[in-house]
Amino acid sequence: MAGGAEAMTVTTTTSAMVCSHHHLYSALARGMPAPPHTPTGFLDILDMVWWRLDRCLDLDIIEWSAKLGALEALEHGCTAIIDHHESPNAIEGSLSVVADACAEVGVRVSCAYGVTDRHGPEGAAAGLAENERFLREGGRGYVGIHAAFTCSDDTLAAAAQMAVDRGVGVHVHVAEGEVDDWQRLLPLSRPDWLLIHGVFLPDDHGLQGTLVHNPRSNMNNAVGYARPTRFANTVALGTDGIGADMLEEFRLAYVAARSVDVTSTPDLAWSWLANGWDLMPEAGDDEVTWAAADNDPWWLAFSPGIAAVNVRLGDGDLVLDHGVATRVDADEIRAKAAEAARRLFVRLDDLD
Repeated sequence: MAGGAEAMTVTTTTSAMVCSHHHLYSALARGMPAPPHTPTGFLDILDMVWWRLDRCLDLDIIEWSAKLGALEALEHGCTAIIDHHESPNAIEGSLSVVADACAEVGVRVSCAYGVTDRHGPEGAAAGLAENERFLREGGRGYVGIHAAFTCSDDTLAAAAQMAVDRGVGVHVHVAEGEVDDWQRLLPLSRPDWLLIHGVFLPDDHGLQGTLVHNPRSNMNNAVGYARPTRFANTVALGTDGIGADMLEEFRLAYVAARSVDVTSTPDLAWSWLANGWDLMPEAGDDEVTWAAADNDPWWLAFSPGIAAVNVRLGDGDLVLDHGVATRVDADEIRAKAAEAARRLFVRLDDLD
């Protein structure tokens, strides 16, 4: 045949994705210095990696980490993030920094500061104050708790009561490792809570709320498979800070479920993904055009590498055009984030 035909991109559309549990502050963690020793268990991972990282955050680093995380979410068709933040040496104003950074990119975010007594009662009080300030000033979010095992009874009760007073839920890690005394949450939990992980919860645990499953993170931390089908709770899907490529997380969630039950189908994992639209309904009105031939879960589950072409918000605003963010300069964000990461890594190297 003489000449040639211009290749045409086959596309399909879905609603935009929701990441039901993220840690945007971890976007700069890639390439971070090695910990003082190789972690040998879950608590060691927290102590040697994440609890060192969060101590090194300042508001500028938080801003560029959130912008990079939001940009990467948008580039993967995700327009809504439920974020859980911790920065013990930069608490005041941190949730507003995260929210403003995401808004600039064109991604919705629901924020929470994870209160903890790891830094003493003053640190817990500051975390509670940041949740209260952000919500009082009109911010969208939850009251955050790191996990029951890092909080006093008084802190847990104060956080739960603040959520009731503000008309929101609590966003809390639950039974990610065997150390968590999650039972202390039983008299406090309500249906609007987000229960993250649940790996070591018994089948009939009795906690109220949506269980957010994070299969990639659970595998990475070697804590085991949560087997979320055993729970009566509604199940949603998150990444626990490992990006916001929700189609990829859906594929992994399907394979993980299939590995323990050959009758599991892609429809099950897709239902977990779809439950995110109940948590952040506006994303259901956003539209993503994908470079894909089909949007059926059975097709998507076996089609890795699908790219978001366009993302249009429900109000008609095109925020991703042929893979390029329209509201921000992606190259500038990546360059500034790289600068922030270098400063972060120097601080990590200087820690005792």
